[in-house]
Amino acid sequence: MPAVRKVAPIGHEDRLSLTEHLDELRTRLVLMAVTLVISFVVCAWQNQALLHIIGKPLATQTEQRTRDGKGPLGEIYVAIQGVRTVARNQIADLTVTVQDPKLDAATRAKYRARLAIAKRDFAALPDSPPTNKPITIGIGEPFTQTITIAAYFALLFALPLILFQLYAFVLPAFSPDEKRVALPLMAMVPVLFAAGVAFGYFVVLPAATKFLQNFNADQFNVLVQAKDYYKFAILTIASIGLVFQLPVGLLAITRTGIVSVRQLRGWRRYAIVATAVLAMVLPGTDPVSMILEFLILYALYELSLVMAMFMDRGKEQRARSSRWDFDEDDDEDTDEDDLGPDPDAPVRGTDADDPDLAVDEREPDVDRAALALEDGHGVEPGTTSAEDPDEGDHPVLAPPRSEDV
Repeated sequence: MPAVRKVAPIGHEDRLSLTEHLDELRTRLVLMAVTLVISFVVCAWQNQALLHIIGKPLATQTEQRTRDGKGPLGEIYVAIQGVRTVARNQIADLTVTVQDPKLDAATRAKYRARLAIAKRDFAALPDSPPTNKPITIGIGEPFTQTITIAAYFALLFALPLILFQLYAFVLPAFSPDEKRVALPLMAMVPVLFAAGVAFGYFVVLPAATKFLQNFNADQFNVLVQAKDYYKFAILTIASIGLVFQLPVGLLAITRTGIVSVRQLRGWRRYAIVATAVLAMVLPGTDPVSMILEFLILYALYELSLVMAMFMDRGKEQRARSSRWDFDEDDDEDTDEDDLGPDPDAPVRGTDADDPDLAVDEREPDVDRAALALEDGHGVEPGTTSAEDPDEGDHPVLAPPRSEDV
């Protein structure tokens, strides 16, 4: 495999051949792949922490149900609490027995040993309810699910660098005016996606998990399979990240002039219906997720209108400022023209001093006289021609004026 060369910056005016374009594309794809592989290695190394992070909403939202003794984990927790109560009472009785002064040394030593064992067993009993972790059924499912979660997190962490390489390949095709519009929107994509992922993890996923896991839970022994839960969590978080890209799309169509802010304001009713339909088709089978996604979509729609309005105002101010500068330049040019001829310019000679100049100046007059003869203007009516006495009404050419000569 040939060595990957360093990608040189490419300007809008540069012209590359098809081979050079393909070479640049190959280089950037290799850089993306290397970034993704490095990110995956790091995520696979820290897989336990990542599994804890993705499984925390499930454990947190089902903890109260476990404390109430519902489900298999709840029954286990109730049994453990009963054992802890018995052990606590036993420790109290042994403590009183050891302090009895009537016991001989051998009997007291025996009770002290039993007390130490009871305290050790009591300390081993868990005080908090057991964590609700996803279960696995297949023999290779722990391995495959660990690799899957590491791959998803690797893609998330490598996304900024992957987008940078993609933008670097596409941006040279944009003109300076197009870059002025595209660069802010491109910079918003990773920021909004990260904000959407955070919102989905801390708000949407816990609410959806709580509703689904606690709904009619008394009638079921709820056990969550790892494959299904991780799929649900990843799709929910990714869909919220994509939903947060709505401002980018709306700002793009307003900046390019496809629609105006006034039109988007008038389409609010249609926007409500469209966001409701989109929230229904997004991943998530519960009404809580659908309601949250609908509220997010409509809030982003209104936020996009506000951002587009401020951008339009800034654009109008810049246009007004540029027109003002253009008018000032015109006024300065007009003032310079009104000042008259430049005193430092060379003085033009007279006809007597420059015969060639006199000839050059008389030639336009002769031409104008010829044109006047053809048009019938510039002569005294009623005069006769000396060259054609028979036609007395024929106009004759007027002699050139002294100032023209």
